[in-house]
Amino acid sequence: MISELSPHHLSWDEVDPARHPFDCASAAQVVHSLGPARSVTPRPDVPFGDPALDAWSRDEAPLWADAMSHALVQHYGLWAAGWRWAHDEGDFGGGPVGSWCCPPHSITTPEETLARVVAALREWRGWLESLAGWFEAYPLELAAVEDQQILWERAARNLILQVVDHTGCGSGWYGHCRQVLTWFLSRWGVAPDVAEELVGQAIGGRFRSWAGPDTVLVDDVAEQLTLSLRPGDGAARSAGPLPDHLERWLAVREAVPWREGVDGDADTGGPVTPLRDGAAESIRAFDGALDPARAEALLAALELVRADAARGAPLGFGLLRGWQQHVLNTPQPPPFRSLPAFAKRGGERYGIGPDTRARLDACLAESARAGERSLPLTVRAARAYLDVCFFHPFDDGNARSAFLALVFVLAREGVALDRVDLLRRVTFQADDPKDALSLVRYVGIHLAETRRGASAAGSRAVP
Repeated sequence: MISELSPHHLSWDEVDPARHPFDCASAAQVVHSLGPARSVTPRPDVPFGDPALDAWSRDEAPLWADAMSHALVQHYGLWAAGWRWAHDEGDFGGGPVGSWCCPPHSITTPEETLARVVAALREWRGWLESLAGWFEAYPLELAAVEDQQILWERAARNLILQVVDHTGCGSGWYGHCRQVLTWFLSRWGVAPDVAEELVGQAIGGRFRSWAGPDTVLVDDVAEQLTLSLRPGDGAARSAGPLPDHLERWLAVREAVPWREGVDGDADTGGPVTPLRDGAAESIRAFDGALDPARAEALLAALELVRADAARGAPLGFGLLRGWQQHVLNTPQPPPFRSLPAFAKRGGERYGIGPDTRARLDACLAESARAGERSLPLTVRAARAYLDVCFFHPFDDGNARSAFLALVFVLAREGVALDRVDLLRRVTFQADDPKDALSLVRYVGIHLAETRRGASAAGSRAVP
């Protein structure tokens, strides 16, 4: 599972300033022109510890920050996701950005908040440009690594010290240090997967949060990393076309021990009405900040989803395309894709065949309860979500379609959630059974929280 807005997984190609132009002078104008700039959710004027501030910090504020990240990535590219990589225990933690901390502390008035966004974006970009300069400080060649050992070691040592200085060695700072060293090796021709492995081996878990490494440790990591390099490390480990990840998902789907993802008794409580409409509130806060028209379209689709669930409609592509017409605001319901689809920045490919739509319908039909031997509701909802993700039926908007499918499966059995934080803006790997079980657990976490809230409210209402 990977958060779509996390900078931890960015590659050097995705952040290299030489590949991604940026005009620092116009950054403020760009930020102010984006949708979230028109809907900053100001911090409540109450003392810290007040329940209203706690609720805002938990609900509205993070969604607005996510919306701003999404808008910046749409405008500038993936590299811009790092603007929130704050020091210490900020939004992502252990990063090099000091101009932004986290929504509860960095979102105040609209004017102050947008100024912090601009400053953080410029600071992150400045850090990337300084890294590019340090990468280029020595004319390195992987083929000559044995003759250039001193230069490679000196460069690696300098980069570790730069990360130490810019992160302050707070919580998890070593994650970004690993990333920077991996970027450095990638820049000089080491295959990214090889670079990641060699950096991990050189550090060996010896860096710690809230503690700067001593000179001996820095020197040893730099030396071990350099000694591990070989001229042949530039060869990619894999070749040929991408496999069909839809087929991989279907194999995983049959093999996953689904019931292992079910924790507690959240599935056994029957219908539940939440204290708040988590799906609708997420749409209003995140999608509404991006574009009010997008949110309006998704809310219209959500209303149709719940109407279809109330009448007990069977889930299939026919329902999906009806909802998707609202999501994408198209004149007609969109058709099933006719070509292979790609996702995960091109890392996954989903094949197409004459029976692909029928296979999707067969999978989605399994989301309905089928007697006492049925899988738990959280499993069936999570599995339907992943089916839509990996069949990837539409040319656009598949993540929103998958979310609506999950909401539908729950609603058809009288269940709604008061929060959906763990179910949006995350991606799952088609061939990883652990990802499938993680999503089941996330649905279960939200459902358990919803049941506790509803039960507590009911208890207070009893005289």
